[in-house]
Amino acid sequence: MCDTEENDLRSPVVRSNSRPQYCTMELDVSWVCPERVVQRSGILFFQMKGMDIRPNCFTFPVVLKSCGKINALIEGEQVHCFLIKCGFRGNPFVGTTLIDMYSAGGTVGDAYKIFCEMFERNVVAWTSMINGYILSADLVSARRLFDLAPERDVVLWNIMVSGYIEGGDMVEARKLFHEMPNRDVMFWNTVLKGYATNGNVEALEGLFEEMPERNIFSWNALIGGYAHNGLFFEVLGSFKRMLSESDVPPNDATLVTVLSACARLGALDLGKWVHVYAESSGLKGNVYVGNALMDMYAKCGIIENAISVFRGMDTKDLISWNTLIGGLAMHSRGADALNLFFQMKNAGQKPDGITFIGILCACTHMGLVEDGFAYFQSMADDYLIMPQIEHYGCMVDMLARAGRLEQAMAFVRKMPVEADGVIWAGLLGACRIYKNVELAELALQRLIELEPKNPANYVMLSNIYGDAGRWEDVARLKVAMRDTGFKKLPGCSLIEVNDAVVEFYSLDERHPQIEEIYGVLRGLVKVLRSFGYVPDLTGAGRGT
Repeated sequence: MCDTEENDLRSPVVRSNSRPQYCTMELDVSWVCPERVVQRSGILFFQMKGMDIRPNCFTFPVVLKSCGKINALIEGEQVHCFLIKCGFRGNPFVGTTLIDMYSAGGTVGDAYKIFCEMFERNVVAWTSMINGYILSADLVSARRLFDLAPERDVVLWNIMVSGYIEGGDMVEARKLFHEMPNRDVMFWNTVLKGYATNGNVEALEGLFEEMPERNIFSWNALIGGYAHNGLFFEVLGSFKRMLSESDVPPNDATLVTVLSACARLGALDLGKWVHVYAESSGLKGNVYVGNALMDMYAKCGIIENAISVFRGMDTKDLISWNTLIGGLAMHSRGADALNLFFQMKNAGQKPDGITFIGILCACTHMGLVEDGFAYFQSMADDYLIMPQIEHYGCMVDMLARAGRLEQAMAFVRKMPVEADGVIWAGLLGACRIYKNVELAELALQRLIELEPKNPANYVMLSNIYGDAGRWEDVARLKVAMRDTGFKKLPGCSLIEVNDAVVEFYSLDERHPQIEEIYGVLRGLVKVLRSFGYVPDLTGAGRGT
């Protein structure tokens, strides 16, 4: 309906009724899409005046709400004047909608004036005004009105607590939570999400344990809170607990979060189990679960399974195409990624910036520098997508991997945005491959400015010096690292054993099975050497 021509803006209801009554006019206003509401409102008022039809209290709120949604404050003020002339100034329903419109437009002072002029202020009006102050980040005024409110329902309590949460004040949110006389599970969930969003995992866990009852949103708040704070082991643990201790079945949001954690940890077996569960619980056709499954399989190294999931999806959205294109590029299947891009266009799906990140990565892995530049140009020319720092990073990486380091540096200098640490780190890595010490030193200088606390950058340049036999420079860098007080984090590997993810750290002697682990490693080295394996010790001399 939003694509109708200007001459066809009148709905079928008005065209087919020469004297429409209140109800038909209300349907006509509701029919209008928000993007065209301002133009449509003018036509509607012209029709009303021409037909001598007086709108009622249900007509104006529809138009006012739409004005608020598209921030059409000037047009909303005109509607306000019109409704005053029509005698609806004191109507509580209209007044509440005016408060919402002015609050959404950022003029909370005008909203408060309407609130004060209302003859009758019910709990909905109080809630709208308090929410208006919260939208303008004035929690003091919001709380003042909240304390004055003669009646408070669960919606008003939730809005006030949510205001504190959005403002990052969990202390006041928790105080208000304890003051609420009848806390339902929705209210508990609101505070749970607040702790998750604000990073207070300990309080999140404590409140979860206190809950008298839990629903799916409670479990999702806990699981999602762990994921939001990067605690992916806890995500898997809480999911298993949910299955074993609760009679609440997971929904699509639960599975998407768990699959994301599986992807981050490489927990392929659990990810496969979630896949089976999704199919058996009627979520096989869910596009969000399908996208998460593709992402999990791609990041766990089983790209064929990701392709199979994609082919089995009845509905595919933009994320579906982007996920598989990116997965194929990550697995060095650039040709397949580019073919899928053409299929995507033929299917009528418009690409976005993320699509082109996958395409540029595919060109990088295939060494298609000229094609990469063509896609980079097409992104802006054909699809009006302005390149972001990630796209520029892909181009620099493409040139660097192809050994065109000077061209990569020239590209960096011409970029309209400053190169970030990822771009300079990529250049530094390419310098080791192509033994360009001079450019490596420049890259490290930029990295120290951007990431002064990252010791990995020093280690990379140290390896480059070692490869070139410049041991004095290696020693100098070690002293510089020691003087900064930073230490390189030990390398970490994760493997899945018996439905559990186990971490292994370099030079770790604290693992309870350390003797067995090193015994297996020594055995593996012997087997490798029996097949003629000779370790590459380049850069490992002189005490490194």
